[in-house]
Amino acid sequence: MELKWRLCMTLLILGLVIVQAHMDEDDDHDQDAVINEDDDLEDGFEETEESKTEDSTPPPSPKVIYKAPVPTGDVHFVESFDKGTLEGWMISKAKKDDTDEEIAKYDGKWEVMEMKDSRLPGDKGLVLMSRAKHHAIAAKLKKPFFFENKPLIVQYEVNFQNGIECGGAYVKLLSKTLEQNLDRFHDKTPYSIMFGPDKCGEDYKLHFIFRHKNPKTGEYEEKHAKRPDADLKSYFTDKKTHLYTLVLNPDNSFEILIDQTVVNSGSLLNDMNPPVNPPREIEDPNDKKPEDWDERPKIPDPEAVKPEDWDEDAPAKIPDETAVKPEGWLDDEPEYVADPDAEKPEDWDEDMDGEWEAPQIANPKCESAPGCGTWQRPVIDNPGYKGKWKPPMIDNPSYQGIWKPRKIENPDFFEDVEPFKMTPFNALGLELWSMTSDIFFDNFLICSDRAVANDWASDGWGLKKAADGAAEPGLVGQMMAAAEERPWLWVVYILTVALPVFLVILFCCSGKKQPTATDYKKTDALQPDVKEDEEREEEEREEGGQEEEEEDDKQAEEKQKSDAEEDAESGSQVEEEDEAEEKKPKEDDIMNQSPRNRKPRKD
Repeated sequence: MELKWRLCMTLLILGLVIVQAHMDEDDDHDQDAVINEDDDLEDGFEETEESKTEDSTPPPSPKVIYKAPVPTGDVHFVESFDKGTLEGWMISKAKKDDTDEEIAKYDGKWEVMEMKDSRLPGDKGLVLMSRAKHHAIAAKLKKPFFFENKPLIVQYEVNFQNGIECGGAYVKLLSKTLEQNLDRFHDKTPYSIMFGPDKCGEDYKLHFIFRHKNPKTGEYEEKHAKRPDADLKSYFTDKKTHLYTLVLNPDNSFEILIDQTVVNSGSLLNDMNPPVNPPREIEDPNDKKPEDWDERPKIPDPEAVKPEDWDEDAPAKIPDETAVKPEGWLDDEPEYVADPDAEKPEDWDEDMDGEWEAPQIANPKCESAPGCGTWQRPVIDNPGYKGKWKPPMIDNPSYQGIWKPRKIENPDFFEDVEPFKMTPFNALGLELWSMTSDIFFDNFLICSDRAVANDWASDGWGLKKAADGAAEPGLVGQMMAAAEERPWLWVVYILTVALPVFLVILFCCSGKKQPTATDYKKTDALQPDVKEDEEREEEEREEGGQEEEEEDDKQAEEKQKSDAEEDAESGSQVEEEDEAEEKKPKEDDIMNQSPRNRKPRKD
């Protein structure tokens, strides 16, 4: 019974583990179910306690009150949009070059408003309102950022409220130039860094691009960071607010974080494509391969000769001469015949459609026969087939290797050991095309202090995370929601609950209870649970009795020979003793049949 209970509990635990695994897979990046209890968020919680009533009403869940974040240190740019206006921002009125007039204008709409499903009343952000349009908006920094001896930290929040079909949500840090005009901000406006999410089709990207100035030519070239190894799909599809952070350090290292978790990191010198510094040597563009250069590692053996018995005309397949036509083969019957039930359509025009013919069907006479039509022998592989003869290959004595042009010094070579020192920037802009509307931006920050960025994240994004966690349904609600998206989970739920219940009923509630030996009264009735033991003991007693009889017979014969002179009375006494010995086992068997006289059973 203990084994059965263990089996039931094992199946129940296994079902729960399967359900939890599916819940974790569907919500790999979502840990908002638990409210953040850090000290930084204590000011954002207003917990109301109600006295316990007789009905034992459960206490209400914590309520999160929005409080506008305030930077805790020196910053170059900060924007939370809590004023409800676009003060300080400028919407571009430019047009894209080399684009159709209908879509060339930057006429996409921007609004400052709350999220559609906001759980923080009063929390506002910048919303991209239009779809299938170009959008451009920018704002000046409080002070320009110069790449000197302090790190650069760029941080902001994005929420794809309607998901994302094709479009981006990246920012551009606009280079400080004399020609800068935010009113004419467009795709060709010089920028120092581009950073943020972008998606089209099934290609999910997280851009980090910086424009590097060639110290020799003065031209700028875009350098792209390597793609992150993390799966980014859920950040675009879960309709949650995510925090994007870029950290650039003076030692040329960089980190890219989502929700304060590093998803990509590397060095500006080693992990950018194309590399910052060109190679020292390049292939000579004027070098050409000599005409007699032999790149063949193997060549046909010129001394090889085709064997005389090599038949190149022999077929690969030949008829099997050992095959025999099956008995009952109908040579005169075709495999297919005209359908006798088919009728010519009434609208059939022989002048237009030609002569009508009934459709072909399988010959019913062939169903009971091994085959119909002309019998042909099956073909088999030709043992004498060798194919076209070719000479064997040997090492090429003239092989010179794969030709490559010679190396020369790169005339454009330079070495920039400090690519961190980029062009200063003094404005932040969003220049986007999107096929999806209602993209929500909030809490922009540019600074150099990691602690300031962390505090800003806790007071802004952390508060949203806490509110989402407080509103998240319990385990049952999450399971029901997951089953609505994936109906096959209902099968897992049913098996998890029904199977253990069925096994408990099957193992614990079926069958009859067998009485124990103590349940019987002391009567002469045979006990069924000791029947086998009784039979075994009786057999042992019978064998013992037979052995005793044989020994007594031997003793009697010896005694008769030695005491032949004794009187007949003593002989008769010996016979009486033998008869008594024969009767004794039978009397013992009769006595042993009663459970009162039976020996106790050994467990």
